[in-house]
Amino acid sequence: MALIRKSLQAFALAACLATSSQVQAQPVPAQQSIGDLETVAEIHGAMPTGIAVSTSGRIFINYPRWGDDVQFTVAEIVDGKPLAFPNTIWNQQGSISTQSRRIVSAQSVVIDPSGIHLWIVDTGSLRPHPISYGGPKLIQVSLENNKVLRTILIEPEALTPETYLNDVRFLFNSNTASYAFISDSSPDGGIIVVNLVTGESWRRLSGTSFTRSDPSFVPVVEAEVLMIREPGESAKRFNVGSDGIAVSADGETVFFRSLTSRHLYSVPTEALINRTIQEENLKKMVVDHGQVAGASDGLEADSSGGIFLTDYEHNAIHRFTGSISTLKTLMYSPQAIWPDSLALADDGYLYFTANQLNRQSQFHQGIDKRIQPYMVFRIKTPYRPIRHGQQPNIHK
Repeated sequence: MALIRKSLQAFALAACLATSSQVQAQPVPAQQSIGDLETVAEIHGAMPTGIAVSTSGRIFINYPRWGDDVQFTVAEIVDGKPLAFPNTIWNQQGSISTQSRRIVSAQSVVIDPSGIHLWIVDTGSLRPHPISYGGPKLIQVSLENNKVLRTILIEPEALTPETYLNDVRFLFNSNTASYAFISDSSPDGGIIVVNLVTGESWRRLSGTSFTRSDPSFVPVVEAEVLMIREPGESAKRFNVGSDGIAVSADGETVFFRSLTSRHLYSVPTEALINRTIQEENLKKMVVDHGQVAGASDGLEADSSGGIFLTDYEHNAIHRFTGSISTLKTLMYSPQAIWPDSLALADDGYLYFTANQLNRQSQFHQGIDKRIQPYMVFRIKTPYRPIRHGQQPNIHK
């Protein structure tokens, strides 16, 4: 009996070990990626922010002059390599006397609804130096001949001492004037409206709760609380005003949100354009869509009525169609570290930069944790960009 008992115990032990081995051999549960991420380009050197894709498929990026060695602030990607665009002269930093004829520091590049014109948002800012008239501007470039067609200097009345032009979207109209809407990421935030026919510009929703940083918001990126952490100083909140901006497919609504907020807002385009509407009344027209996913950097619109939102807290991209309940995640990937700007191409590919902005030295006691290369990715979607073809009747 003792022998039988020992045999049974040995069998039971072997069975337990086998079962344990089988359990350990099972895959460990993990969050699954969403979307088929494709690499478009690997960027070495300076950190890019914006991206644009023309109707013919040409790809453009930009590098703001934030401290990296920026050889050129706007580039076209040709055979996977960035080349100065529209030329090296325009990309020379220049001085106060030449800044109206130079790209001081490009923050974004955008293809307008024609699909054949590239617009460059020049902050005119080399912080901590203050901006001055002639620096902040919009530059329109023809992609038919790579020539600068027009430079629109933002009027002093539309600027504040801290203005930082960030992103731009357009409303083309064949019957009335066409407009550009530029987000201002300064602490007060705001939206700058530009009449593309006359070149006039004016400021809207400045210093409001809609365009300023959300005081209750603290971003969490790569599982860390993101704060300004400079050597020898106490940690400070990361505060950036209005950043991502998009115009709806029907042209009736402008969507926008601050970089440091999870709230998505919208306002009628007519209300921004109509300068007779007082600010107090304009604020009443703003719609708060609530906390839509994580915080965004770039926004983009498609011709079917959707609004794309990057989500830098979760390495993701979502599509918003009017309700949080119908929000759809198009991309999630651990590789998409800080998805910045978006560009929807005519073939349905959604391009974006992933630039590890959260790893900059200002967030890590002076230690730069960025790892090159910076990435340009794309994902395939069934959606198409807003294309109108009409051009504003520009008065130069």
